[in-house]
Amino acid sequence: MVLEVRELVAGYYGSADILHGINLKTLDGGITVVIGPNGAGKSTLLKTIYGMIKPRSGKVYFNGHDITGEEPHKLLMRGITYIPQHRTIFPALTVYDNLRVNTWLFRKDKERIRESLEKVYSMFPVLKEKKDMKAGALSGGEQKMLEVAKALIHEPKLILVDEPTAGLAPSIAIKIYSYLEKLRESNITVLLVDQNVRQAVRLADYVYEIDLGRVKSEGSKEDFEKRMEQLVSTWI
Repeated sequence: MVLEVRELVAGYYGSADILHGINLKTLDGGITVVIGPNGAGKSTLLKTIYGMIKPRSGKVYFNGHDITGEEPHKLLMRGITYIPQHRTIFPALTVYDNLRVNTWLFRKDKERIRESLEKVYSMFPVLKEKKDMKAGALSGGEQKMLEVAKALIHEPKLILVDEPTAGLAPSIAIKIYSYLEKLRESNITVLLVDQNVRQAVRLADYVYEIDLGRVKSEGSKEDFEKRMEQLVSTWI
């Protein structure tokens, strides 16, 4: 498997643990979804995998290599990218410049830069059409599209996605999930944490439910679709 998490325990400095022995594996080339109520530890899980929070114990493996606590820039070079819940685009820069900033790891390789940009533009033609527009002038959905495109510039093997539709209108959220669907079509492994349980499960290949920092249940999309109403009513 691309990513494996073993007995992960983590929390924020000076506070009690948030994660209590999480075990998780991604489905290679598919979308693995982590669902759970507010405060379950979903975002903490991603931040710990990506080295933003150092675990107190446990291990994280990427393609069989121990990457536990490794710095984010090193993980980026390994082929792991992270799309946070909050916006990371530069609104005063053009769409093109936002994408070009993310080529810094191979900034001297002009041919690779050109190929990477063209690949992103082929996946999201609207970004090519609006490449000279200020990113801040894009719609909310287009800005999130740009976030996904920025992550793809590095041609990652694994993308960690944190609450991609938080605060967005339902019509825009549907578009965001279609962007994530394109990642699966490109054989990129995705680990998605989400509170929008209906849409996330519909998109998933495999699902983990966590609560209070522990895996409560796991299974196929079909397993969770059968329990959907129970899950939603429990979290409300």
